[in-house]
Amino acid sequence: MTTAAGQPGRDELRTARRLSDAVLAVNGRVTVPEVLQTIVDTARELAGAEYAALGVPDGAGSFAQFLVSGMTQGQQDALGPLPRQHGFLALMLREPAAQRVADIRADPRFRWWPEEHPTLRAFLGVPILTGTDILGALYLANKAGGFTEADEELVGVLAAHAAIALTHARLAARNRELTIAEERARIAHDLHDAVAQRLFGLRLTVQATGMLLDRDPAAARARLSEVATLAREASEELQAAVLELRPAGIGDGALPAALQAQVRALDRACRASGGPRLSYTGDGPLTLPPAHQAVVLRVAQEALHNAVRHARAHTVRVRLMPHGRGGALLEVSDDGAGFDVGAALAARGSLGLRSMRERACSVRGTATVRSGPDTGTVVRLEVPGVRG
Repeated sequence: MTTAAGQPGRDELRTARRLSDAVLAVNGRVTVPEVLQTIVDTARELAGAEYAALGVPDGAGSFAQFLVSGMTQGQQDALGPLPRQHGFLALMLREPAAQRVADIRADPRFRWWPEEHPTLRAFLGVPILTGTDILGALYLANKAGGFTEADEELVGVLAAHAAIALTHARLAARNRELTIAEERARIAHDLHDAVAQRLFGLRLTVQATGMLLDRDPAAARARLSEVATLAREASEELQAAVLELRPAGIGDGALPAALQAQVRALDRACRASGGPRLSYTGDGPLTLPPAHQAVVLRVAQEALHNAVRHARAHTVRVRLMPHGRGGALLEVSDDGAGFDVGAALAARGSLGLRSMRERACSVRGTATVRSGPDTGTVVRLEVPGVRG
């Protein structure tokens, strides 16, 4: 309703504010379920419905998510697990068009609901679309006088924002899967380059020792000493790789110890193979939450991997210290050959650099790499504290 002076009325302002809250939820740093719950609550309130729900199919005839508004927790518990797709629940996941029905029970497409299910009458269903792909649907029921075209348009706006949130969630999930696959491939490459090669050398030495046992026992004993050395080196390489694949637990305040253990294990492996010397320096306690600590550890691992494998460095230094208000600063530096950072990023082949920056962004931090030919490399990560 608009006032006589042409200004928006109270109801219009309330609608605009509630729509603004839903949009801000989509663009904010809240979880996808929280965004969807905000959308379904807003749809019920603004359309004047008694009940509302938002369903996201699981691809197997049921729902991966089914959020409701207007029902008590006791009512939800009485209904049991997530519903199967049937009747209008399924219809909205097949038909890319809204449905408005005066009485859902009188419609021939209605099937059934459980005994504990509340009685529904007037019904409005709006699909959540991205292009022609149906991501889910919004369901509203029981509005006095029935739903109107204006209600359908309003809920359609909210469905569009739900589509944005679900699309972002899909992309994030795919990015996580890609990152995991890439990290597994890299670790497998490391295992092949390091452990597999040492095991191959170990096998050849054992075979040669076996041939020497009868005709030259002294030489065989010397070879056995080589076997022990190769076995120890393979074990140290494997330990370093496993630490990178499954780092030590990093609960509250445990990051410095976990990172120091990682550096020590890698230093032992590098000494055995003639690689660079590694050192760790820590300064003061840290109060980062586990998610932030995990980012710091993973970025440190990536930087150490690059320094040890590619930099041809003599020394690699790791420094970790408190930074700002409850944050942390990580620096991994080496005196190796260095490289052209701009060229590496332009070539779009530097997975490690992209990975470090993406991890930093995930906790609102920053990761920078300073390097150049024959100048060594410095990786700097700044992670902010969590605001109270």
